[in-house]
Amino acid sequence: MYKLLVVDDEARIRALIQKYAAFEGFEVTEASDGLEAIELAKRQSFDLIVLDIMMPEYDGFSTCREIRKFSNTPVIMLSARGEEYDRIHGFELGVDDYVVKPFSPRELMMRISAVIRRTTAQPQLQREVYTTGGLTVDFTARMVTIDGRQIEMSPKEYDLFFYLVRNRGVALTRERLLHDVWGYDFYGDDRTLDTHIKLIRKSLGDYSRLVVTLRGVGYRFEG
Repeated sequence: MYKLLVVDDEARIRALIQKYAAFEGFEVTEASDGLEAIELAKRQSFDLIVLDIMMPEYDGFSTCREIRKFSNTPVIMLSARGEEYDRIHGFELGVDDYVVKPFSPRELMMRISAVIRRTTAQPQLQREVYTTGGLTVDFTARMVTIDGRQIEMSPKEYDLFFYLVRNRGVALTRERLLHDVWGYDFYGDDRTLDTHIKLIRKSLGDYSRLVVTLRGVGYRFEG
């Protein structure tokens, strides 16, 4: 049974998520604030954390930052706001997904299941490396380097970038990227994809030109 930590200062939100998660077979632990969540994450092992941004004393960003110091547990962020800044900031902290309130509990369960499936998948045994110029993408080590310097990306940025590189030269539609990388039939805010592409290009520097925008279609990696 997978274990979830649900962190929200609103009891009704925690109860709603707990109800649907229990129906899906998840074991749920609740926390009403960020400090409580940090202590729970230190004492227990969770498969995923659902974390609200807007909380008193310790907000979701601060909580995620502290948890990332000792744990790589996947995080889905909840927010009543949908600003691009919030999404970018969350993804830079290593958040795996972002859900805007009010949300569909059934969609949230789909997102939770997709993230858990992806993060618990067995790693590849055969070493796989792609190189172009000074850019090296080591799929096996899950590492990207430019001229020998390692480039830091969030887990979801790695997933998306590796998918683009593996399908280099192929025009990938937005729908295919969202479905294959996020792992479910995405019907939420597709600006999530654009935000991740923007972060990847920022990390790649001069090599950002390899990630080409296909207007009205999607993206392509020019290998």
